[in-house]
Amino acid sequence: MEITEVRITPRPEEKLKAYVDITLDSCFVVHNIRIVKLEKGLRVFMPARKKEDGTYKEIAHPITSDFRKRLEEKILAAYETKSKEIA
Repeated sequence: MEITEVRITPRPEEKLKAYVDITLDSCFVVHNIRIVKLEKGLRVFMPARKKEDGTYKEIAHPITSDFRKRLEEKILAAYETKSKEIA
């Protein structure tokens, strides 16, 4: 499975840095991935819903750690590129 498009929507917030939409194999889109600034740096969070007990459950997510790593690397690289464009 290939990540064929990454769309970054920057946010002017302290912790939430951007929303991301990705397209897989030019035929499937995942919306509302978030880039969040934490103490240890930027982190990618997959779309999630809040459950009744207050915890969150991811709606869509990579199954393998290899694909998660590739996805996060591609998303963060696109975010860095976008950040330089708007600076």
